[in-house]
Amino acid sequence: MLLDAFAKGDWQAINKEYSDGKITVGQFNEKAFALVRAGKKTMLDYLEGKVVVRRGLKQFVEMCHKKDIRLVIVSNGLDFYIKRVLEENGLKDVEYHAAETRFHANKLKVRYISPDGNTINAEFKDEYVHHFINEGYQVVYIGNGSSDFSAAGGSHQIFATESLLETCHRSGLNCIPFTSFLEINQVISSW
Repeated sequence: MLLDAFAKGDWQAINKEYSDGKITVGQFNEKAFALVRAGKKTMLDYLEGKVVVRRGLKQFVEMCHKKDIRLVIVSNGLDFYIKRVLEENGLKDVEYHAAETRFHANKLKVRYISPDGNTINAEFKDEYVHHFINEGYQVVYIGNGSSDFSAAGGSHQIFATESLLETCHRSGLNCIPFTSFLEINQVISSW
């Protein structure tokens, strides 16, 4: 939505490069969001009331807290709007990692920071999965996009929907299909 509304240039051509595997997600976001000519407040105001979270998210977060499950959102999205969406849904305490966004005179600079504090352009989600596994966690991965496949494949359990589900099925990767967090709650509650 933000790119459609505020990018001054052909961000779709950059998206095609990403979809064709010619550039990484980090390179996509860096190039595409460099075309945006709007400030943070303008963009957040534009998004107000337009972002709908998947059904059952709040209940899922509550269940994770009750069962002492560390819930972490790792997103290829941008930190400033993820923070706002979480706050608007009463979930401001949820840990998240996303592209770090810096605003400079109505221009954006975007970069991904790995768990060890280095800038990276690829395999952002994979880095966090490996990091959590190395810390001794059993990683349960919940995803919906093609950019989730590699990281999901390194996890202990996968919940998949949309294109991730299709990719898992085509690749023979075992996963549990879902449409809402309510279904995930039912499965994890029984563990």
